[in-house]
Amino acid sequence: MVEDTQAVNKSTVSAKRTKRAHGPGRRLHGAIAHRLGTDILAGKYQPGDILSGEVAFAEELHVSRSAYREAIQVLTAKGLVASRPKAGTRVLPRERWNLLDPDVLGWAFAGEPDIAFVRSLFELRLIVEPSAARLAAERREKTELTAMKLALTGMREHGLMTEAGRSADRDFHTAILQATRNDALIVLSASIGAAVNWTTQFKQRARALPRNPIPDHAQVYDAIAAQDADGAAAAMTVLVELALEDTHGSME
Repeated sequence: MVEDTQAVNKSTVSAKRTKRAHGPGRRLHGAIAHRLGTDILAGKYQPGDILSGEVAFAEELHVSRSAYREAIQVLTAKGLVASRPKAGTRVLPRERWNLLDPDVLGWAFAGEPDIAFVRSLFELRLIVEPSAARLAAERREKTELTAMKLALTGMREHGLMTEAGRSADRDFHTAILQATRNDALIVLSASIGAAVNWTTQFKQRARALPRNPIPDHAQVYDAIAAQDADGAAAAMTVLVELALEDTHGSME
């Protein structure tokens, strides 16, 4: 609790220092939303639980009531909670949560994520990404190929142990979805990118990656560049399956 209080208090100082640049309390309510969101995803608060009232929470962490209300609005927009006058703020059932929201994914991996949830993310990727790679091979244009190649270069230069390398990894997967020319798939770019980023960080939290996954990405690129739809789908399937295997190894 002391660490949580210090973290929020540090955010309070940051918010004051950046008030003109970022607006009053923007960083503070973000820190509060992060704490509450992480607690909900970790199971500290169960569906149906009532969160502390704004007065009690504000007094406990020495933050303003308005910052707490803004944080609750963030959680509400992501489907985690619902607030009603006199009834308080209640944690909603898990099926209401926007689990593909990049922030929610981050909160899930801030602690020890549920293995079933991790598996569900990879199952989603196995449904979406091989088909996306197939479409990308059929529809890609020079701009997307250039973006994929630049992303591969960034991954090789920085490695996936760094934020720059993981950012390049996100760019690679985003470029593939963009190349599908399918608006419904493109909408998933932020979610797929966040899932790739957080699972990559998670599986190397205690040790280096057990193998180099960049050649797997290169095989996907080569197939897309060659307009080999079947090869692109197969290479992406292998990439995701090996990533799941590495992640399972990190959770054992």
